[in-house]
Amino acid sequence: MRITRVYEPQKLESGKVLVLSEQNAAHLCKVLRLPAGAELAVFDGQGHEFSAHLTAAGKKAEIQIDAPVLNQRESPVYTILGQVISRGDKMDLTIQKAVELGVSEIYPLSSVRCGVKLDEKRQDKKIESWQKIAASACEQSGRAFVPTVHPITALADFCKAVQQQGRLCLTLDPCSTTRIRDLSPTSEICLLIGPEGGFDPEEIALSEKYQFKKVSLGPRILRTETAALTALSIIGSHFGDL
Repeated sequence: MRITRVYEPQKLESGKVLVLSEQNAAHLCKVLRLPAGAELAVFDGQGHEFSAHLTAAGKKAEIQIDAPVLNQRESPVYTILGQVISRGDKMDLTIQKAVELGVSEIYPLSSVRCGVKLDEKRQDKKIESWQKIAASACEQSGRAFVPTVHPITALADFCKAVQQQGRLCLTLDPCSTTRIRDLSPTSEICLLIGPEGGFDPEEIALSEKYQFKKVSLGPRILRTETAALTALSIIGSHFGDL
């Protein structure tokens, strides 16, 4: 039987009685209708996971933390996704599936051809929403680390931030003759995905300046959300554990 997993970003230790967040209490007790005594797994988003059981089921739900659980579901390759923000719920989907595929960090990016314009207040709300999507995806997929969704970042700032010796930086170009499977295995990868209209020439030049290597996903032109998830799947297969 599958054990329900809950994310509680606070200190966890065996024997501790923990009051669940209102959101988790409502989900467990109202939606799933779990009774007192039900077995759970709880994780803190930093790699720590414990078995637990529900001691009080109601508007105020409590669990008792039992024993630590060894969680080995993290990918062996550390992957950073830089994704130019896409319209509607496409960005939500990209973040959810990227977390399921094992991504380590996510940078939502702005660019010249980005079709989404947000003021500061709406940006903060979006980041909060995307971080919740990432946490929910970890609950579903069994991960104990919740990837950080960074604030919306300009492309130039992203390129500077991710530069690190030994890290392989990739961006997509349908005209490239290099495929991801042609590259030598590595433990750290940064993947840059452009907007629906593609990067403009100055942005392409910027990525080249910061040593982003162009790779192709094949002869067909993929939508931005399809490209991100396809590339992450290939990276997971070639470098990781898929």
